[in-house]
Amino acid sequence: MLYYTFFTSNHFSFESPIQFEIKNNEPLSTIAVNLENQKIIPNSLNFKIAAFIYGAEKKIKAARYKIPNDLSYIELLDLFTKGDADYLRKVIIIPGHTVQWIASRLKWSVFVDSSDFVNKTKDKLITNLVDENSKSLEGYLLPGKYYFYENSSPVEIIELMLDSFKTFWSDKLEQRANELGFTKHEILTLASIVDGETNMKSEMPIIAGVYLNRLRIGMKLQADPTIQYLLNGNWRRLFNDVLKIKSPYNTYLNSDLPPGPINNPGKDAILSCLFSDKHDYLYFVADTAGGHAFSKTFNEHLKKVNNYRQWLKKNSK
Repeated sequence: MLYYTFFTSNHFSFESPIQFEIKNNEPLSTIAVNLENQKIIPNSLNFKIAAFIYGAEKKIKAARYKIPNDLSYIELLDLFTKGDADYLRKVIIIPGHTVQWIASRLKWSVFVDSSDFVNKTKDKLITNLVDENSKSLEGYLLPGKYYFYENSSPVEIIELMLDSFKTFWSDKLEQRANELGFTKHEILTLASIVDGETNMKSEMPIIAGVYLNRLRIGMKLQADPTIQYLLNGNWRRLFNDVLKIKSPYNTYLNSDLPPGPINNPGKDAILSCLFSDKHDYLYFVADTAGGHAFSKTFNEHLKKVNNYRQWLKKNSK
């Protein structure tokens, strides 16, 4: 009777193979019920008993499986513990990176077609889901920890990342943006510049305050990350020639914010723009400790720039 129960084939009446997903940390009982509900097996209890006898309760791997017809319970457990599948992988998306960087990350971590991914982030049918005026999802792919199945479609991954952003961007944050007189798109644009300036959480509200002060008085942002964005990720020391590149993203030539985000900012950068520090700073420059030195006047700023350049010269020898 044991042999008949656990080693004979289970037949389903639809096209084979059938796709079946096991999520991260999904309990055996849920897996068994899902198999029965999808009519892949006739009895969830028998599956759980077979898993216990086979010692497979904690060996089943999160993945997306293609289950052929007529597998026994034991063969099904073999598939779930050591068979071929598109496994669920943890992917960390770091704040402040562009769509192209994310595409590259997805290519080598879960085998997504990077070119197709980039193209889908510019698809009007998809960008309309976040902002009808946005030409790209740049800025809307919220960084963080994700779990993606190998060989997922670009659209599937985009939907998961947009869902994460929508959960984060609450009505409270929307209301705060309105109070400041900014749209969501403008807040993300400013946050992307802040994230391009620093990865220090403590400095983000100060830097956001500097740029907001400049915007209030009609002063050009003169943000180096916007120039680096124009260089297509080829980060290098900036000289006067590149500061003259004609582009709406060049904040040295144009007043106000650029047309859109220059990367995908993290939660800290976004919140720093919505709840920035109140101060009178208009300038900042890198200091000698990995952070920035802030100034209220241009003369004060020039002194700090000179100090930093002298430090660079001294330490480059």
